[in-house]
Amino acid sequence: MAEDSGMVDLRSDTVTKPTAGMRAAMADAEVGDDVYSEDPLVNSLEERVADLFGHEAAVFVPSGTMGNQIGMRLVCQPGQEVLGDAEAHVVTYEMGAAAAIFGLSTRTVVSTGGVLDADQLIEQVRPFGNWHLTPTAAIAVENTHNRAGGLVQPLAQLEKLYAWSRDAGVAVHLDGARIWNAAVASGVPLSTYGRLADTASVCLSKGLGAPIGSVLVASADRIAEARLWRKRLGGGMRQVGVLAAAGHYALDHHVDRLAEDHARARSLAQRLGVDPATVHTNMVVLDGVAAPMLAEAAKGQGVLISQVSATKVRLLTHLDVDDAGIDRAVEVLAPLL
Repeated sequence: MAEDSGMVDLRSDTVTKPTAGMRAAMADAEVGDDVYSEDPLVNSLEERVADLFGHEAAVFVPSGTMGNQIGMRLVCQPGQEVLGDAEAHVVTYEMGAAAAIFGLSTRTVVSTGGVLDADQLIEQVRPFGNWHLTPTAAIAVENTHNRAGGLVQPLAQLEKLYAWSRDAGVAVHLDGARIWNAAVASGVPLSTYGRLADTASVCLSKGLGAPIGSVLVASADRIAEARLWRKRLGGGMRQVGVLAAAGHYALDHHVDRLAEDHARARSLAQRLGVDPATVHTNMVVLDGVAAPMLAEAAKGQGVLISQVSATKVRLLTHLDVDDAGIDRAVEVLAPLL
């Protein structure tokens, strides 16, 4: 248990706090004005992440939502649509930003358990040139899939969708908030995932444990436009190298260790009666439970869990929950279940 309060917080991997080493790197950070492109650590972080994903350029943004929304706007014009999964984060948890801010229409398909089916999406694409229809300019893919329990998308389906999209003139946006988990769990290189998307937003503030920040990667021309949108949305930050330092530290120290979170999640699942084979990464889903009652009872005993619906809860492992924290969670949750 990493929490000083003794609470075991399994609500999300967003609750992680900077480690001592990360705090030291932040304190020692060299800084400059990033709006003038003069912050050396931001510049190097952007170059580093772009290279990791095989793209020309990148821009550091405050949040994954901003990264996703700007990324979709780069490949979709007002009055056009983005197609995606019905449970996707970009259409479920981002407050209708695509429509409210950018004038983008979104349309969804109901998948089987969140698993990407390229043919299912392709069949729903609406063409340009028909003034009766809203044209599909882009398809959004989420990997790992949050509401599908941290599911890693099948590489063959990602490749099939991207190959089709080249001739169809439809862009692919990757919501890669937890793409690091996908890469560690599957062994697929980040560069492979990156080359299968025109724009991709990747988070530093979830499993990697940075306090804030995401990075949007794309072509150099698109990132130049993304900087304009970031400024318009109030995301132009000044001496932000203190945050970029956290991002660098996370990439240096917290990527490979995600395997520990995945192992703890499988152990937690098995000990709570959930098939560990259903746990792809760091999320365990308990379905068919009285979620409000379970969450309240667990909280009373020092374990925090996230309610997904009235009958479903989600448990996330992360760097602030060690083996002792997992043991305590099992000790509390098993009797309640």
